[in-house]
Amino acid sequence: MDRRFLIVLVVSLLFALVVSSLFYQVLIRARSSPAAAAEPAEMQDLVVAVKPLPVGATVKPDDVKVVKVPAAHFPKGAASRVEEVIDRPVISNILIEEPVHLGRLAERGSGLGLAPIIPEGMRAVSIRVDQVVGVSGFVMPGMRVDVLLTGDPPEGEGKMTVTVLQNIQVLSADQRMEPDARGQAINATTVTLLVTPQQAEVLTLAANEGRVQLVLRNGADQQLARTEGTTIAELYRRPGARLAEPPRPSMPPRSSPPPEAKPEPPPPARPAFEEIVVYRGTERKVEAVSRVALAEPGGGQ
Repeated sequence: MDRRFLIVLVVSLLFALVVSSLFYQVLIRARSSPAAAAEPAEMQDLVVAVKPLPVGATVKPDDVKVVKVPAAHFPKGAASRVEEVIDRPVISNILIEEPVHLGRLAERGSGLGLAPIIPEGMRAVSIRVDQVVGVSGFVMPGMRVDVLLTGDPPEGEGKMTVTVLQNIQVLSADQRMEPDARGQAINATTVTLLVTPQQAEVLTLAANEGRVQLVLRNGADQQLARTEGTTIAELYRRPGARLAEPPRPSMPPRSSPPPEAKPEPPPPARPAFEEIVVYRGTERKVEAVSRVALAEPGGGQ
């Protein structure tokens, strides 16, 4: 074998051993250095929910717990003590194991979470309903409904149904402002509607004057229908209007009655004189003779 090749190989191995040794020594010193030792992270208490807390619920001691988290990861605005959240109503959904933010809770004594979420200038009015009036239980917070009133108008035309309010938001059903856990409709006996002050007057008067019916509508439908109400007399007079079928095709117009025959004008009156041609020799003469004279005996002679 070439002597030069052996020398180069030996030198390379020696150089590799020296570099590896130096690197190993530096690594050992870095690990053993006190300054490089990991310091324990500072921990802080954090209040989290042990079960889902829906809007309107009041936080109880069994609803939350305290866990330890690194101070650097503590959520801004979260509660660190249970006393900060107890007996406060929830105004925004809190999921299980989610930190309880103070901004999602209303102040104590502000109501069951309902008053804080009413927009400024609006009112919340509750009415009692049953399965029929409340559209068979298909009432969920956030839906849009129309309010119909059936009663006796002061004009004395019998019972009448009119639409008194349209496109009204359902704020809560049976003091619940969220659907149930499965997203099912709520079989409610009390429905709270979000209305303006004037609409609150209308709704309160309607509930006291007659029977109120809620009618579901598409939430995307913002059109306000123009109706004049329906009386019992109209209901029996036009039963076809009650059908839910598509409108029937219009009937062809009835043929107009034949024009009345105009009486024939009377014949023109005959003149009172008759013309008579008289010949005297070669002379021809036309004379006018009275009809009375002709009617007399011998008048035509």
